[in-house]
Amino acid sequence: MTRFMTLDFAEGDRATLLDQVAAMARQPYGYVVTPNVDHVIKLMDGRVAEDVYRGAALMICDSRILAHLARLRGKRLSVYPGSDMTADLLASGHDLTFGVFGPDRAAFDDLVARYPARRFTYIEAPMLTPGSPEWDATVKTACKADWDVLLTCVSFPKQERFAHALRVSGRPFGVALCVGASIDFLTGRQHRAPKVFQQLSLEWLHRLLSQPKRMFRRYVIEGPAIFGWFLKTEVFASPGG
Repeated sequence: MTRFMTLDFAEGDRATLLDQVAAMARQPYGYVVTPNVDHVIKLMDGRVAEDVYRGAALMICDSRILAHLARLRGKRLSVYPGSDMTADLLASGHDLTFGVFGPDRAAFDDLVARYPARRFTYIEAPMLTPGSPEWDATVKTACKADWDVLLTCVSFPKQERFAHALRVSGRPFGVALCVGASIDFLTGRQHRAPKVFQQLSLEWLHRLLSQPKRMFRRYVIEGPAIFGWFLKTEVFASPGG
């Protein structure tokens, strides 16, 4: 593990991390979070409950920006975006049943058509308010459903809260992956940044240009706060902190 900005990030190349996630599918239940800049900011300023995020069994870095900041402190973060991890796991030779929570039925059907050799379980995800009776009922449904890997694809931090709720509800085995828009990318409902943007660590800019109204606040107003939190947690933190 590599500790950076108070979080313990998993180490290893993509093949190693993918095998680790696949192995978790056969073990007592746990969930995987994929920290990016937005996640870290909201964790640091208290908008995301610490027990939910830090309760994950595995944290895999989803942000090249975080990796660049880590290098300034002589640390290396293994970057493995959740959308890549999802695609790789679905294309791998691991014999797993995938639960899908978040996408609508049409997106689910497109996913099944794209991976006909895979076993899938659809879990309906209505507009839910955490803690409501509907939320609790959906958690129970997912807890009992047939899956080894649950692709939890709703908005942050709701997906993390849902994955955490499954543990509280006693899900006995399997792994939940909090992977946001991964299914949308795989089914063509959203498009990832071109490779050149990814290689230059400018995926955020591509998303801002593609969805300016939706992404302006996240990337222009809130995003720069990561530099202040970096200074606070990595540069000015006490050695024993």
